[in-house]
Order: sequence, then C-alpha cells, then structure tokens
Amino acid sequence: MPKDEEEILQVLKEIKTLLEPKPAPPSPPPQKGLWKEFMDFLSKYKVMGLAVAFIMGVYLGALVQSLVKNLIMPIIGLAIPGLGDLATYTITVGSQNFGVGDFLVALITFIIVAFVIFLLVKITKKWGIE
Repeated sequence: MPKDEEEILQVLKEIKTLLEPKPAPPSPPPQKGLWKEFMDFLSKYKVMGLAVAFIMGVYLGALVQSLVKNLIMPIIGLAIPGLGDLATYTITVGSQNFGVGDFLVALITFIIVAFVIFLLVKITKKWGIE
C-alpha cells in the first residue's frame, strides 16, 4: 500500500474511534433510607388519593344508608300498608327467625349506592375527570 493510503486509513480509524459513543456512566445507586423509600411508596402508589377515596366512600355509604333508612323506607311503608317498618319484618320457621326485612333494607341500600356511584362515574367522565 502506498504511504498516502495508509495515512488516510489511519485517519479514518481515528475518526471512527472518536465518533463511537462513549459508554454511559453507571447509574447512581438507588437512594437508601426508610424515609425516602416511604416517600417513594406514597408517590408511586398514590396512597393519599386512595385514602381520600376510601374515606369519601365510607361517608357516602353512610349518607345513602341514612337516606334509605330514614326517608325511603317510611315512604315504602306508606305506599304498602302493613310494612310500616320493613327492617323489623321477620319470618319464623320452627324456632328460627329470618330477618327478611333487614335483608331487604340492605338490598335496597346496595341498589341505591350502586346507582349513585354509577351516576357519579358517568358525570365525572362527561366532565373529563378520571
């Protein structure tokens, strides 16, 4: 090979080595410490949002239960004579008492709670809130 070609080849090799990406520096080790891990846990799993949703759900359930017990059941008692207080309605078979009224109150409460939650989800989706 002529000398000029060898020099060109050498220069090309040097350019190639300069253009090759350098290896990335090692990533820093994860931060240690109980407090930092705890804060990471809170932010990663959105614990505060979950806690707020749980608390709101508990009080929404209590509100709907009060609505059913104090407003809807008396209206049902007026509409259907003989069912003045549905919650106390029992059926006795032999020596066993079945609290059918309590079950019906719980069923009606569940249906109303499910419907209210359905409406809330529908409204929040319409507003663009997720």
